Amino acid sequence: MRKKTATRSQRAPRRTDSLSRELIIQTAIELLDSHGESALTLRALTVRLSTGYGAIYHHVADKSDLLAAATDDIITRVLSGTGTDTDPRETLRHLALGLFDAIDAHPWVGAELSRQPWRPALLDFYESIARLLDALAIPEPSRFDAAGTLMNYVLGVAVQNAANARHLADSDTDRATFLDTAAAQWAQVNPSRYPFVHAAATQLREHDDREQFLAGVDIFLTGIAALRQSSES
Repeated sequence: MRKKTATRSQRAPRRTDSLSRELIIQTAIELLDSHGESALTLRALTVRLSTGYGAIYHHVADKSDLLAAATDDIITRVLSGTGTDTDPRETLRHLALGLFDAIDAHPWVGAELSRQPWRPALLDFYESIARLLDALAIPEPSRFDAAGTLMNYVLGVAVQNAANARHLADSDTDRATFLDTAAAQWAQVNPSRYPFVHAAATQLREHDDREQFLAGVDIFLTGIAALRQSSES
């Protein structure tokens, strides 16, 4: 017996309200957060939004354009969510932590920023850092290196942290178990050859990734203070 072909009336109903670029981007973010970059397809969007390809293409050119727009949206949220503290040092700290947390929550963002470092939102991020470095009286010739160093640190640590989290999720091993195993290995090394590693085993087991990240930002801030002092001397 032949199966009946689904008629138009039996298919999922098309949406009747207008489709905006903002809604498409937010839906794309949901897909990316749930299942990663491989889940973001125009087909998946048409199903999720109950619309056709033409409506999607009216707002975005292709998947790359959509992924870039979703990344811009996340970074813009970080910038808008960072209050302007009277102390530029604290504002810079909050800004760095905001980007770290955003990549932790949206691991795909870090990869996209690495592919397109000229995205408008990332350029806005650089400008925010530069203004804060200026407020900290960092000499103009040193600002490019200082801004680049901070961005490389934030992106590098955040992307690696997100990759570690994905690896643990795929292996069904929680972070505490992984660190216990690693710390046990460190504790067994020859203390004569690896005195620091041997002594740091307990800290490895107990450390918090976010707090360690902030400690690195503070080390950076201490370092750039030396730039200002050298220019004044």
